[in-house]
Amino acid sequence: MLGCIALADLITLPTETPLKDAFRTTPAVRVDEDQEKLASLALHHRMSAVPVVDHGGHFLGVVPPLALMHILRHEHVEDLHRLAGIKRETYQAREAMESAPLRRARDRLPWLLLGLAGSALAAQVVAQFEAQLQNRIAIAFFIPGLVYIADAIGTQTEAIAVRGLSLSHANLRSLLGGEMRTGLLIGLTLALVTLPMVWLIFGDLYLALAVAVALFSAGCVATTIGLLLPWLLGELGTDPAYGSGPLATILQDVMSLLIYFAAVNVFLF
Repeated sequence: MLGCIALADLITLPTETPLKDAFRTTPAVRVDEDQEKLASLALHHRMSAVPVVDHGGHFLGVVPPLALMHILRHEHVEDLHRLAGIKRETYQAREAMESAPLRRARDRLPWLLLGLAGSALAAQVVAQFEAQLQNRIAIAFFIPGLVYIADAIGTQTEAIAVRGLSLSHANLRSLLGGEMRTGLLIGLTLALVTLPMVWLIFGDLYLALAVAVALFSAGCVATTIGLLLPWLLGELGTDPAYGSGPLATILQDVMSLLIYFAAVNVFLF
């Protein structure tokens, strides 16, 4: 393919101008290219239609705007299903909701069982600090909230990463740096809000410091895991949307607990 020219430009083109001089260089996709990359190309270059060529560069046709919209919606819904741990393709989404309960359970259980194993691991981490919990029961009050916050931060990052890694043209270092700075800002804000509240309610400055430090650290860790895990799964040839959610939840829970109890040991014991 040599290039393309808009119909309006073609109509107003002087008759003596050769077509080759009026062509605009336009990115094209090969006929066997993944459709998600096609949509990414269209967004990045602000194209309303994408030309398709064979391996020899010969023009085969054009993907029109309506088809691009369908592709974007298809990929978006597919990622949402996979993040939820539903191993169904988008075109089978209705069947996933209307099929027999046994089949639905079979599609969802693998990742949930993985989550159950992660919960057991998190419980084991908490059990290792039984002495500290018995000594100061107030330490246990903040575990559910800390784990939830880390999961929420990580889930936000995963949702952005699963879609963004396929559409963004920035390099990993740039994306990771941006997410780490975002995590630091989120963690710092949560820590500054939490510290005076815990100090005021419980009257324990060192407990408040431990919770605040844990929130600050968990914010950075959760955003890093939420971005790196989808990238790593993609590099290994696995769809990052399939395992990012359940696997990242396990890592974030365990890391948050370890950070929290480390802070508790530093400030309280």
